[in-house]
Amino acid sequence: MKKPVVNVVTLGCSKNLVDSEVLMRQLEENYLIINDSNEASDIMVINTCGFIGDAKEESIDMILSAVEAKKNGLLKKIIVTGCLSQRYAAELKDEIIEVDGFYGVNDLPEILQSFAVDYKHELLGERHVTTPSHYAYLKISEGCDRSCSFCAIPLIRGKHVSKPIEEVVNEAEFLASKGVKEVLLIAQDLTYYGLDIYGERKVAELVEKVAAVQGIEWVRLHYAYPAGFPEDLIQVMKNNPKVCNYLDIPLQHISSRILKSMKRGLDGEKTRELVLKMRAKLPDIALRSTFIVGYPGETDEEFQQLLDFVEEIKFDRLGVFHYSPEEDTSAYELNDDVPQDVKQEREDRLMELQQRISFDLNQKKVGKSFRVLIDRHEGDYFVGRTEFDSPEVDNEVLIEAEDLNIGAFYQVQIIYSEAYDLYGKVIG
Repeated sequence: MKKPVVNVVTLGCSKNLVDSEVLMRQLEENYLIINDSNEASDIMVINTCGFIGDAKEESIDMILSAVEAKKNGLLKKIIVTGCLSQRYAAELKDEIIEVDGFYGVNDLPEILQSFAVDYKHELLGERHVTTPSHYAYLKISEGCDRSCSFCAIPLIRGKHVSKPIEEVVNEAEFLASKGVKEVLLIAQDLTYYGLDIYGERKVAELVEKVAAVQGIEWVRLHYAYPAGFPEDLIQVMKNNPKVCNYLDIPLQHISSRILKSMKRGLDGEKTRELVLKMRAKLPDIALRSTFIVGYPGETDEEFQQLLDFVEEIKFDRLGVFHYSPEEDTSAYELNDDVPQDVKQEREDRLMELQQRISFDLNQKKVGKSFRVLIDRHEGDYFVGRTEFDSPEVDNEVLIEAEDLNIGAFYQVQIIYSEAYDLYGKVIG
């Protein structure tokens, strides 16, 4: 008998992607699993994002598109899960009655019941990996204990819950057995890891143990909260060659007044000190950060402070968002007084500055050689990354070559650079 086809569509962040991959693994013995929104299927699961306005709109559009397909007989069933569904389940049920089930972020057993499938405990740590086979995301905790004024994630995903070290290592071993060479550790707050179950921050120990897994060659760190940053993690990054010289550390702003209103736990001076300390101890580290512009009350002078800070530090990678109010957060009570066109203009100015910084930094790489992991073949090029770049969001290295192996490492000399791309040739 032919298995029904389930199309699992994931929107939002890499943490959502991991949740989808766990669901797929639980279903794949009973269903044929795909993950392409354009492919025909019997059932569609939409794992939604509810973080900011644009992400919510994308999720709603995807649901409505699935509803239209169902009306036209192209789908039999629609399941909606994830952050948007967690936060607005009641409203969504009333507004979009064609959906067969709305589920929250922790409702995996209930979702499986809707498929007439029991949760398989023996599959703990196993996933249906949807990224290229040589890299995968590994979630080390769920939720967040922070109270950042602009962020609804703790309201959606709850309090911080660390996975035990043994469980994370087991999952890393599973991924390595499937050919994964690069593990990207992710969490809403990476540096808080361990406080809830061990009484102390254990992320440095965890990173060491994941790096020790046979087959894993790169360990990359994402979403490190700056307040309370553990010093021992810097030492691990410095001493362990498998830990990428890369850190994603969202700082959000540099104005002390805004950081206080944001409830970030560090003022501007302490934020600068932390970044300079990292640069002093790890001179080659690639720092990725994100900033919010147009936060309530942000003045021209405070935005200029941010521009000056980015110019001073010269972040290797940068993301910029303009502020959007989120219901039930403390900032929602503030007067959203920065006009939309001013928010957009500030976002554009900051990204223009970052583009120039990135171009200058890339120019300095010309003539140097780097270890590059090949992600794919595209057009005339093999496309890869150095240890200083995360997939999908950072710079790439484009290489003209007859034949390279996807998922293999090569020594590549950089011969030309642009603002966000490097061009190179294999030398070993």
